[in-house]
Amino acid sequence: MRHLISLTDLTDDDLRTLVARGAEFAAGAVAKPLRDEVVGVYFRRTSTRTRTAFTTGALRLGAQTVTFGPGDLQLNTGETTEDTGRVLSGMLDMLVARTSDATAELRSWAAAGPMSVVNAMTAEEHPTQGLTDLTTLHCHFGHVDGLRVLYVGEGNNSAAALALALTRFPGTELELRTPPGYGLAADVLATAGEQAARSGAKLSEQHDMTALPTGFDVVYTTRWQTTGTSKPDADWRTVFAPFQVSGALWETSPDAVFLHDLPAHRGEEVTAEVLDGPASLAFTQATHKLHSAMAVLEWCRAVHS
Repeated sequence: MRHLISLTDLTDDDLRTLVARGAEFAAGAVAKPLRDEVVGVYFRRTSTRTRTAFTTGALRLGAQTVTFGPGDLQLNTGETTEDTGRVLSGMLDMLVARTSDATAELRSWAAAGPMSVVNAMTAEEHPTQGLTDLTTLHCHFGHVDGLRVLYVGEGNNSAAALALALTRFPGTELELRTPPGYGLAADVLATAGEQAARSGAKLSEQHDMTALPTGFDVVYTTRWQTTGTSKPDADWRTVFAPFQVSGALWETSPDAVFLHDLPAHRGEEVTAEVLDGPASLAFTQATHKLHSAMAVLEWCRAVHS
């Protein structure tokens, strides 16, 4: 029994195992290791890809699922987080949870008993998105080591997961261009920097779009309005406008592929020309969310060797 709450909890071998197994599921691997297990799927925030991926993935792996929406649990009437965890851990084998609140809540559930807990997104980090991103890169390029990635946009929980995942792979380069005041959290940037120093990766963050390096393998962006959050600056769109991903970026990185965690707002963070163009892997990436979810579910129950 294992948990996936933060990518920082994983060893390098764990991370590579999950990415490789996701690629195996993408290639058609079939397994039913979760037969007779019950997976709870609890989403307090909206979700299309992640909720569908984990529900479908659990069923394909042989488990049964119990789903909870934002108004279903007695947390809404004052039951404590700790009591909720104790109750659920006595009935479920695994809980996949999206809260958009503090990660500490999931850690309290993980400590409650013999129930695996998977972070399907909290305010600080979206670890299963990071695994999906690496699985997509592995499937497309055949490797992750040495890839050069340009991330453009808010330093949100998806960006945090990307930074915490990619910097574990030797020779990778992650160039983050984030709007001023909307960069990676300081602790995430520090941790990713330490990982990069150990692995031989490179990490850089800058708050404008000037003097961009050339020859990236990947250009990545996310929606400007992150799920479950709001921005304190009423004029934030003006601050974000220079960070739109358009075809101009391909003038200096003509062979780059495009990633987006979706949903997308064409005309805001990315142009339709890019999102729907030949370089885009965004919808393939969305499909890999299922394959990555299956790898996570299997790994958490320690049933694949």
